[in-house]
Amino acid sequence: MRMQRGFLLLAAVVAAAMPSGAQTPTAQTSWAADAAHGAASIPDFSRAWQHPAFPWYEPPASGPGPITNLSRWPEQRPGGLWGSAALPATTVGGISNYDQLVGDYKSPILQPWAAAVVKRLGEMSLAGITFPNPSNQCWPFPVPYIYKQFGIQIIQQPDRVTILYSGDHEVRRVRLNESHRSPLTPSWYGDSVGHYEGDTLVIDTVGIKADRPYAMIDLFGTPYTDKLHVVERFRLRDYEDVKEAIERNVKENWLFVGDVFSKYRGKFLQLHLTIEDPGVFTTPWTAILTYVPANEVGEGVCAENRHEYYNNKDSDVPTADKPDF
Repeated sequence: MRMQRGFLLLAAVVAAAMPSGAQTPTAQTSWAADAAHGAASIPDFSRAWQHPAFPWYEPPASGPGPITNLSRWPEQRPGGLWGSAALPATTVGGISNYDQLVGDYKSPILQPWAAAVVKRLGEMSLAGITFPNPSNQCWPFPVPYIYKQFGIQIIQQPDRVTILYSGDHEVRRVRLNESHRSPLTPSWYGDSVGHYEGDTLVIDTVGIKADRPYAMIDLFGTPYTDKLHVVERFRLRDYEDVKEAIERNVKENWLFVGDVFSKYRGKFLQLHLTIEDPGVFTTPWTAILTYVPANEVGEGVCAENRHEYYNNKDSDVPTADKPDF
C-alpha cells in the first residue's frame, strides 16, 4: 500500500490526540473564560482540538466547494491507523482514496491553467508517483493547506489568538482588532487579523507567500497566487448543529483513526471557510471542518526522517545558508 509520506508522522501524535468518544472536555483556565464575567459574548475556544480526516474538507451543504478526489475506495477500508486491527472495519464505500490523489480538474471553480496543474498531478498519482507537496517535503504549510495538521491548540489572549499545530512546530499568530499591515510582506502563513462577532471568531488572512516551492492549498496540488484570501469563522456548536456536516465528512473523507465525531455529544468546534483567489478560481468557495476535543496536541517532526521510502530518495527539505533574521 503506497501511503503519502507525511502520514508516517501520525503514529507519534495520534495517541496524544485521541480522547474524544463521549468524554467530557477537561476544564482549562483561559483568558476567554476569565473574561466571561465582563464580556459574555467572547467564546472560549482555548483547548486542544482534532479533526482526523483526509483529505480534510467537509463539502458545504450547497454552493461551490473544494476540489474533491476522483479516485475512490470502492467498498471497505479497515478502520484505524493504517488499517490497524485495533479499530473495527468501517464501511466506507466511495470515500476519497488517500493512496491516489486525483483532483477533480473538471471542477467549474478552476481556471483552465489551474485545472491543467491539477490534472497533471493527478495523472502522476495514478501512475504510482507521489508528487511533492509541502508535507512530504517538510516545508511550511500555507493557509489553507495547514488544515492537513489534524491536531490544533487554540490560545486566546486579549490582543491575539495563537494556533499551535501538531506537526513541525507550525504556529499562526492572529492579531485582534487590527488592520492588515501596510506595506505587507508575504509570509509562510500570511498576515492574519481577527475579531469577535458575538459567538464567532472571524480571522481574515492575506499575504500568503506564493513565490515558494510547493505553493498549493490541498493534497491535489491545487495552486494559489498572491491574491489568495482566506476567511475563517470559528464557532462552538452542539451535535444537532453539526450533524449534517459530520455526515458529509464521513461520506467524503478517510477517518484514519475511526469515526470520533458521530458519537460525541459535547461541544464541537466548527470552522467555516471562505476561500477566494481570482488568479486561480472562477468564484469564491466554501468548506467546513468540524473538530472534537483532544487531550493535547502531539508533536511530529517531518525532517527527522528525510528518506522517501516510496521514491528511494531524500526529500527536498528546506535549508538555509544564513539566518533569516
